Amino acid sequence: MKLGIVGLPNVGKSTLFNSLTKAGAQAANFPFCTIDPNVGIVPVPDDRIVKLGEMYHTKKVTPAVIEFVDIAGLVKGASKGEGLGNQFLANIREVDAIVHVVRCFEDTNVIHVDGSVDPARDIETINLELIFSDLEILERRIAKVAKQARMDKTCAKEMELLEAVKAHLEGSKMARTFEVPEDEDMQAWFASYNLLTAKPTIYAANVAEDDLADDGNSNPHVAAVRKMAKEENSEVFVVSARLEEELSELEDDEKADFLADLGVASSGLDKLVAASYSLLGLISFLTAGEDECRAWTIKKGTKAPQAAGKIHTDFERGFIKAEVVNYQDLLDNGSLSAAKEKGIVGIEGKEYVVKDGDVILFRFNV
Repeated sequence: MKLGIVGLPNVGKSTLFNSLTKAGAQAANFPFCTIDPNVGIVPVPDDRIVKLGEMYHTKKVTPAVIEFVDIAGLVKGASKGEGLGNQFLANIREVDAIVHVVRCFEDTNVIHVDGSVDPARDIETINLELIFSDLEILERRIAKVAKQARMDKTCAKEMELLEAVKAHLEGSKMARTFEVPEDEDMQAWFASYNLLTAKPTIYAANVAEDDLADDGNSNPHVAAVRKMAKEENSEVFVVSARLEEELSELEDDEKADFLADLGVASSGLDKLVAASYSLLGLISFLTAGEDECRAWTIKKGTKAPQAAGKIHTDFERGFIKAEVVNYQDLLDNGSLSAAKEKGIVGIEGKEYVVKDGDVILFRFNV
């Protein structure tokens, strides 16, 4: 899973990025990997594989991972190159979802680029830059297709879609709210444009530490973010980037105690993972053994052979069957053989739809 982090300058975006990546790397004993200055790979916190690892005395525990792409704070005119924005916008075209950090705290010591805290205005500023960037993509495509549209019915059909999407964006609406016709060609074309405003979005409402205990419910700025997110079917999670920075310096047990003292149930990374999986329709299945216990991320509704293909293409190609047991059932019984004796290990075929928390052993022959 790959997430792109956007936001105005001084909203806590880079603080959040730096603390999440550092905290994630620390929590799972997984080396923080910097691919370039603004990309980090972070393990997804998952107690299930840790407990399975203990049960199997495994040599290696491998979590699922999230790749974060942090781009420089966007400003008005970013799509036209202001503040190097256009260059960075290109970096997030390949992400699965966008995390939009919005300032929801008052602090006279932290200057806001527009002079005041106004989440609705800030969201609109960023959204407009993303829209302008997408319009450039569409206009280039229109210029290419228009030449052939008069002579070619397929091109004429695509022009119809392009013009409709362009009009939608020009109305200051995000592409993700555009209803693509139930037509295979149009669905494929729309996906191929890879529009930033078509990507699912998670709003990170960055609040002061005091607002965390009630999950930002008493903060009017958070209410404004939630209202806008609801209108476009986006997710929201409340986080304090400053607190996450402090948490990133602590060990796991200290972190848990610190959060408990504040009356906070989850860290920012935990909230972001939950929001991401929910928004993108993702689940994790697990594989377990003495050599490795590992979590694998798949889409809800994935069938057993395709899940096997996440491990290796040969597993999908030569799929025979899958031995499946629920994670908790396996843990409660203490071993796979004990679970088999109880009759709770299923032998599943090609039509089996994998569930979150399934521990699977694939049988295949190539």
